[in-house]
Amino acid sequence: MSSAPARRFTTRRQVLAGSGATAVSIAFAGAFSELFAGTAAARGHSGYGPLVPDPDGLLDLPKGFRYRVLSREGDRLRSGEGQVPSNHDGMAAFAGRRGRVHLVRNHENRVTAKIAVPAVDGLTYDPMGKGGCTALELDSRGAVLGERVAIAGTAVNCAGGRTPWNTWLTCEETEDRAGTNGYTKDHGFIFEVDGADPHRTGAVPLTAMGRFQHEAIAIDPNNGIVYETEDAFEKPFGLFYRFLPEKPLGGTGSLRAGGELQAMRVPGVPDLSVIQETGASFDRIEWVPVPDPQAAGTPIRLQDFGPKGITHAQKLEGCYWGGSSVYFVSSFAQSAAGSAADHFGQVWRYEPKHRRLTLVVVFGPGTDVQLPGESPDNICLSSDGGLMVCEDGNGAQHVFGVTRSGEVYAMARGRQNIGTPQEPEWGEFAGVTFAPDGGTMFVNCYTPGTTFAVTGPWR
Repeated sequence: MSSAPARRFTTRRQVLAGSGATAVSIAFAGAFSELFAGTAAARGHSGYGPLVPDPDGLLDLPKGFRYRVLSREGDRLRSGEGQVPSNHDGMAAFAGRRGRVHLVRNHENRVTAKIAVPAVDGLTYDPMGKGGCTALELDSRGAVLGERVAIAGTAVNCAGGRTPWNTWLTCEETEDRAGTNGYTKDHGFIFEVDGADPHRTGAVPLTAMGRFQHEAIAIDPNNGIVYETEDAFEKPFGLFYRFLPEKPLGGTGSLRAGGELQAMRVPGVPDLSVIQETGASFDRIEWVPVPDPQAAGTPIRLQDFGPKGITHAQKLEGCYWGGSSVYFVSSFAQSAAGSAADHFGQVWRYEPKHRRLTLVVVFGPGTDVQLPGESPDNICLSSDGGLMVCEDGNGAQHVFGVTRSGEVYAMARGRQNIGTPQEPEWGEFAGVTFAPDGGTMFVNCYTPGTTFAVTGPWR
């Protein structure tokens, strides 16, 4: 472990109060410029102004911005295959022909889901699985041209990630086996989805990439190595993985050729939550082959990785590639749940060239943990050179922007109360992503499932 600087918290209470998010107090610590390696230069702004209450009670945005509802849970799919499924989660946008955009959207449906992803011939893995993906096609002006099933019969499709050849890898966040919860096949896999032509990818599990509670992935565009996060719900918590494909960067279907799955070991650190100082860095990171990637008898995180053990972390979620590094998020850690220490969110950076792991940013509410500003989840690089962060915590839910200089501002606030007036509860945000031209931000409300397109004076 290299020397770490003193912890620096930068509270953005004034910025957020000025944005209309008066109940929000966030503290971030860390070198924010590291989060944006390889992106456009920052414009130095600190937000887009106060959030204006939405008279329709769906989404508050700054003045000059507007939203359109592209799709809502329970509506009819334009393909005629059934209803729009529940639980909108991870999502990505891809360029199509003649200025069109293809959105691929996860549905994190368990067996108890209200509306399942409809089963479609050639696109259904397990008839008893209620999860999967739907795909929307938008014209050059953002109007919805089509909406259909992209994969069905999977389970708990949480997040995922895009490939360099413009397909989506959707991740099952479960380890349920055939015979559990009525499933007829094992679950806990990654599936490749082509939003423009779903039948080209079908419903084939990428078994060599491991069977565990997947969350998200990011691919090194230089060599095709896939990094994977595991959001395990119980102690011992999840691991951070890399997959070395036999046919790297080979295009659609190349990941089916197999490869080797490995787990990250930080020497001397069995639990990442104990690292509390931003800038703390570890060299000589080790990658240990996973004994049984299929977890036929024992979940991977419980398998024997030798006398040195393996490194765990609670709530490993978002994952993305930037510059020459992969970044991944631990949304929170709670000692009461079995974690070695407490925190309200971490962002880690791994540099493959140097085998170095660094704690880049620590999240945390400046005052009460019940207020917004903790538990970062989905993250994406924004069109203005900054970062957009979906909040999955307590209180009203926000999409926050973070500039390269560390300014934090509220970009959107959900208004859909899914609780009661006495005990309000708001659906979390998920799947934030930008159109290829940067002119539209797409984001989901998880419950009730809603997909928004946000346009306005993006810098």
